[in-house]
Amino acid sequence: MGAITNDWAEPLSEEFRKPYYARLYQKVKEEYNTHQIFPNANDIFNAFHFTPLSEVKVVILGQDPYHNIGQAHGLCFSVKPDVEIPPSLVNIYQELHDDLGCYIPNNGYLEKWAREGVMLLNTVLTVRAHQANSHQGIGWEEFTNAAIRILNEQDRPIVYLLWGKPAQSKIPMLTNPKHLILKAPHPSPLSAYRGFFGCRHFSQANEFLEKNGVKPIDWQIENI
Repeated sequence: MGAITNDWAEPLSEEFRKPYYARLYQKVKEEYNTHQIFPNANDIFNAFHFTPLSEVKVVILGQDPYHNIGQAHGLCFSVKPDVEIPPSLVNIYQELHDDLGCYIPNNGYLEKWAREGVMLLNTVLTVRAHQANSHQGIGWEEFTNAAIRILNEQDRPIVYLLWGKPAQSKIPMLTNPKHLILKAPHPSPLSAYRGFFGCRHFSQANEFLEKNGVKPIDWQIENI
């Protein structure tokens, strides 16, 4: 697992010393040695690497990484450039188009968002190939909850886009009055028509940031 070396390292340092993290580390190491695990071990912490704590403007929470070959690279909802765009991301792009007029790109690679200040955080950071949720309950949730608490403590405007019940289960941790919480159903094809489409979260996030003197997000993912 590639170490976190940017400004996330200090506030998370306590977590790395806790007994649960030692158990988690051993379990993940063992899983990589005995099963096909996604993402690549060097990509596990990409949500932290690509979006330093001081630069986070928006947080999108996912559950666990994509579990098919070549998809996951450490950012929730994102896939590598040459991989077919997953159905949930197709729906996210559709809402972006309807909300902000962004064209629908030919790839699902969301690194640009991460570099813009959108933290794309899964609550579980690894998964066995073809077994969704297979690493739930091994300790990742405790680690990512710590990250969410650290975000909650930031004394500046941050927007949380919480899509679906698992993401919304984190709301009790989000108590900072300077922050904005936006809720909608999950963008998956099973639930997008129940209110994800038409939620206008992207324009609302940008309006909130601008109102608070923060440069808005450029949500357009370009064609490759």
